[in-house]
Amino acid sequence: MLMVDQFFGEFGTISYVPGRSLCAADIADADILLVRSVTQVNKALLAGSSVSFVGSATIGTDHIDQDYLAQNGIAFAYAPGCNADAVVQYDLSVLSRLQANWLRSTVGIVGCGNVGGRLYRALTNLGVRCTVYDPFLSADSGFNLADFNTVLGSDVICVHTPLTTIGPHPTEHLFNAEVLARIDSGSLLINAGRGAVIDNAALLQLLESGSPLRVALDVWEEEPSISLPLMDRVALATPHIAGYSVEGKARGTEMLAEAFKRLNHGAVNTTAELPKSVSRLAAETLSELLLASYDVAADDLRMREALNNSSDVALTFDLLRKQYPERHEFSCYAFSGNAEEGQPELKAQALKLGFR
Repeated sequence: MLMVDQFFGEFGTISYVPGRSLCAADIADADILLVRSVTQVNKALLAGSSVSFVGSATIGTDHIDQDYLAQNGIAFAYAPGCNADAVVQYDLSVLSRLQANWLRSTVGIVGCGNVGGRLYRALTNLGVRCTVYDPFLSADSGFNLADFNTVLGSDVICVHTPLTTIGPHPTEHLFNAEVLARIDSGSLLINAGRGAVIDNAALLQLLESGSPLRVALDVWEEEPSISLPLMDRVALATPHIAGYSVEGKARGTEMLAEAFKRLNHGAVNTTAELPKSVSRLAAETLSELLLASYDVAADDLRMREALNNSSDVALTFDLLRKQYPERHEFSCYAFSGNAEEGQPELKAQALKLGFR
C-alpha cells in the first residue's frame, strides 16, 4: 500500500507485514488492519484480536468475510473505484497492442460497475461501439445493455465482474468451457477483473486445441501459483497489476483514511497530497500515445522472463507485484500535439481520455 504513513500516521504506530503471510499473531494487539486482496480477512485471522477497523485498499471484497466483521462489530471500508482509471489504461494498452483498428471494433463489457462503467464511457467518448452485459443494471442505467450472447459476439470482450459464488448471477466460472467455445473466432478476450471468473483449465484446453481466440490475462486462478502452460498460451500475461498506478494506490489509501475519520467523527481533511507528475508525450496515433504512457508489453515480457526462470512461481509472482515499477495514469501526461500542428483529432481524443 502506498502513503500509509502520510494518511494513517496520525492515528498511531504503523507496522508493515507481508500480506500473504499475515497471521493472527501479527495483529493480536492491532486496532486498525489495512490490507490488499492477497490477505484473507476472516475469523481465523481476527478472532481474539483488538482490531476494530478493517480497511481494504481494493475495489473488490471477495477476500473479506464481511458477515464476520458485522457480527463482531468490526467496521469495514474498501476503496471502490480507486484504481478504475488505471485499469482502463491497462485495457486500452492491450487494445493498442493486440487489436488493429480498435476504434472501429465492437467491444462487449461484462460487468459494468466502477471499472466497467469507466471503460464504457472512455470507449464511447471515442466513438467505439460498446455493449454491456450486467444483469444488475436496469434499462435506464445509461449503458447500451445486451444479453450475454450478444456481448460474446463482440470483437473484444472485457471482463470486469466481481467474483461471486452465490445469488442469482454467480460469476465464478461464468466463462466456462461451453461459454468460451461460443466466443467468436479470432476475438480478443481481456480479463482484468477476477481470475476465477474464467475457468482457467477450460481456457487452457481451448487454446491448446488450436483456437484462434486471443487472450490477455491480468488475473489468474490460484494466484500466486498460476498456470505456466496457460501463461505460455495467452497473447499477453501480467501479474495482477492492471490497477497498479501510483495515483490509484494512493487514492485507495486516502479513501480508507477518510472512511476511518468519518467513523470516528473526525474531519475528513487529510494533509497528505496525492502524487503529482506531468510529462509531455508526442505521438502520431492514439495507440502510440497510449503505449507511450503505459505499454503492457513491457509487463508481459517482465513476467514471462521472471516466471520461466523461477524455481518458485508463487514467490516470483508476488515479487513482480511488490517490485512493480512506478506507473502513472493519463492525467499525469500532456499530449504535446495541438490543432495548429495538424493533429486536432488526436488532441481531442487525448483530452477525452484525461490527458492534459
